Amino acid sequence: MFDEVLRHRLRELAGTHVRYGYRRLTVLLRREGWHVNAKRIYRLYREEELIVRTKQRRKMARRRPVPSGVATRPNQCWSMDFVSDKLADGRSFRILTVVDQFTRERVGLGADRSITGAKVAQLLEGAKPERGRLPESITVDNGSEFCSRALEAWAMSHEVQLCFIRPGRPVENGFIESFNGPAPRRVFERGVVLIAR
Repeated sequence: MFDEVLRHRLRELAGTHVRYGYRRLTVLLRREGWHVNAKRIYRLYREEELIVRTKQRRKMARRRPVPSGVATRPNQCWSMDFVSDKLADGRSFRILTVVDQFTRERVGLGADRSITGAKVAQLLEGAKPERGRLPESITVDNGSEFCSRALEAWAMSHEVQLCFIRPGRPVENGFIESFNGPAPRRVFERGVVLIAR
């Protein structure tokens, strides 16, 4: 009975984190309070055919993630993604945009030349006083910043679920794609960004 419950939870985690191997999934299970060793997880991992294949990446994308559900109140579910562009001198920069799925309000914006998972967590932490609370879940793509251990640890410590969309399916995170919209034409004059639609 214990193995069946564990097997079910392992399938859920593998569906959400499609790029994680059995060792990383073992760490996630231990953080949730499961008393398991890596050998048992490896056995179940192989029996469920959850092996991450490096050559056949399309099979990874076919796994179904855990559905995030529809937001029914403010601060229940947020969405976030990056927008990037270049300055007049050729240097690139990125902007992290965070949106509340229910109210469609901007929760946070953070711009920098390089944004790591730790900086994403810091921006989300800064949005907490303004919004009053953190969301139950955040919908993100499979970017390296969102899959980072720093953001994963932050989400676990604040009991926020990270809902990953399937690779190559930005429409599954439509709220943030709509907010970011089509790329506007930008004009740069003396360090000032002028946006023209």
